[in-house]
Amino acid sequence: MSGTPLPPQHTVSALAPDTQPPVQGFLSHTLSLRLPRDLNMLWTVGAMLLVVLVLMVASGLTLALSYTPDANLAFSTVEALERRAPSGWLLRSLHITGASFFMLALYLHVFRGLCYRSYAPPRRGLWLVGVMLLVMVMVTAFAGYVLPWGQMSYWGADVAGKAVGAIPLIGPLLESVFLGGDSPGTPTLHRMFVLHFTLAFSIVGAVILHVAVLHAKGSNSPSGIKGQAAAQSLPFHPYFTVKDLLGVVLMGMAFTAVMCFWPQLVTEPANYRPANPLHTPADIEPEWYFLPFYGMLQAVPSKFFGLLISGGAVVVLLCVPWLDNRQNSSPIWLRYGRVAGLALGVLVVSFIVAGLAGRHHVQGGWLWAGRLATFGYYAYFLGFLPWQARAARKGVSA
Repeated sequence: MSGTPLPPQHTVSALAPDTQPPVQGFLSHTLSLRLPRDLNMLWTVGAMLLVVLVLMVASGLTLALSYTPDANLAFSTVEALERRAPSGWLLRSLHITGASFFMLALYLHVFRGLCYRSYAPPRRGLWLVGVMLLVMVMVTAFAGYVLPWGQMSYWGADVAGKAVGAIPLIGPLLESVFLGGDSPGTPTLHRMFVLHFTLAFSIVGAVILHVAVLHAKGSNSPSGIKGQAAAQSLPFHPYFTVKDLLGVVLMGMAFTAVMCFWPQLVTEPANYRPANPLHTPADIEPEWYFLPFYGMLQAVPSKFFGLLISGGAVVVLLCVPWLDNRQNSSPIWLRYGRVAGLALGVLVVSFIVAGLAGRHHVQGGWLWAGRLATFGYYAYFLGFLPWQARAARKGVSA
């Protein structure tokens, strides 16, 4: 007995991947996912977006319980919610501030993708899903802006309806479908409420798809490093979870400061007055995150071409993977240095100036500033990106 060798003991761990419950297996896979070790703080914006999205869905569902989509009751129900419901003011403040922070983080996320060419193969699908998410969020934000039925809500819906009505042939039909009549009213509120509510959950599904594609294709990096070799990557936990947590905490501090001390940055005083179809406000303008597109809309004399230019500013993002069709995933400035930095600077300044022009209703000198900003914005996508792609193919460096 003592001379007989014992058979090897094969024990199956309860934590083995093939025996774990699905949720636990997904969490284990996510926490052990290897990412490029040189990811910077711009990669934490995705975590911020997820946190704000959860906040927006939770607060929005609670607010929907007290809201009535009726032109005669909408404003009063919002006022009653803020003044009489327990912590109603807090819920609405969280939702309003969350909308601005979500859009700001989303713009930063898109800018990071442009800087580091997150649209390059094999991540074209990831970029396209992300741009569609941007469109869905913008539509959701506009629909939510109409719901309080204050002065800016009413006239914002009226301006949007007239812009849609400027489309040749089908414009009047689309305007009638959008407004539910000749002017904004109860049918408009019903449409916006259903659209806002439905798209909110569609966004959650699109985010899940976006994250799934990201895990399948892998993340790019500031240096353009490929692969997940041990020397080039680190596990998601604890290295990147700590960094994401830090970003979320910093965002939470800024979020609280704006909500409690500077609410005027994200709210419009005129929207705290009930909608009055007989009194047109002196300055009709959208929320700050739509101002660049509003400035482009007003910079063009024709309503139709203004709508085309304004909408095209978002649509052109869908074309970026083909405008810059280089096959490698290295950031733009690794090859083009100062030229790329200048081009990105022009893009950012153009976007900001277009917003300022929209804020000043493109009057006087702001008219030419808005037109110049529109030109600078499109020049980056239709000029610089194709040029540097052709130069790369020819082996030219700047």
